[in-house]
Amino acid sequence: MAAIKSLRERTNAPISDVKSALMEAEWDLEGAYKALRKKGVAAASKKASRHAAEGLIAIAHESGSAALVEVNSETDFATKTEQFRNMVSTVASAALTAEASDSGRIDSRTLGASSASGVRYGCSCEYSKLWTALGDHFHDDAISECAGSVRENIQLRRAHRLTCPSGVIASYLHASPSPGLGKMGALVALIDKQGKLEGAAADKAHVGSKIAMHIVAARPLSLDRHSLPPEALEAEKALLTEQARKSGKPANIVERMVAGRMHKFYEDSCLLDQKYVLDETRKIGQVVSDTGKAIGADLHIQEFVRFQCGEGLEKEQNNFADDVSQALQQTA
Repeated sequence: MAAIKSLRERTNAPISDVKSALMEAEWDLEGAYKALRKKGVAAASKKASRHAAEGLIAIAHESGSAALVEVNSETDFATKTEQFRNMVSTVASAALTAEASDSGRIDSRTLGASSASGVRYGCSCEYSKLWTALGDHFHDDAISECAGSVRENIQLRRAHRLTCPSGVIASYLHASPSPGLGKMGALVALIDKQGKLEGAAADKAHVGSKIAMHIVAARPLSLDRHSLPPEALEAEKALLTEQARKSGKPANIVERMVAGRMHKFYEDSCLLDQKYVLDETRKIGQVVSDTGKAIGADLHIQEFVRFQCGEGLEKEQNNFADDVSQALQQTA
């Protein structure tokens, strides 16, 4: 019983699997552990094609930098397990030291921050480089063991790191089940262009956390108008022009209509142009400026990143009757 208890605590595997592994290994703990590891890797491999749109966001901080990661699971039940939460936190910590690259398209083999319109912020951590930094043990064991334990497909979807050695990086997590974890999260880097951080770091961190909260709520696509990709602006302007022309108005009126709607687009999409969710009489740019004046600093937002768990991933809509029918056919 002691061997079963020890191996169960070590692997978190189902007790039936623990017993079977110990019996096959003639009650050798290390042999049984290796067998369970192989079984977990095999189980994770079989589950890899299954849809994973739930999961958690995690944030990790160290001096001058912070990392934001998203790990997906098939169901919300997996996110409630201690093993899953610990694994996600470990990924976030590892992303702090992963090699970064700001080249390469974000796809299924690359981790990074991106909006639905393709806007990217800062640097991304490429998939292969991130795993290299995490090391073979983490890649082979932690994710696979967790997938085998919770019996679900688990995917490390994306990671993003902000570096700001001369400033302050603040964060906010929404719907947080435990410290450092949540369903939505944001990082924002604040800098003082005068380099006067003495006595002001706490004030910057406070306003930074409020701005990070705003970012989670308001979903900005870029820091300012200059950060929006030209192709995105052209596409938006073309769409608004087409809509305005359908009104049948003269060309000069259409031009004014488009200009007004583009102004609204900037207010909705650019962080500095957005109305502050905690005080809609001010825009974020003014909030930052007012805070800087209050603490005697030339305060600016350097960059930000926002993740929402499962955004851009369609959740499977399963038919319960079909699932039962399929299960019966498999057991027939």
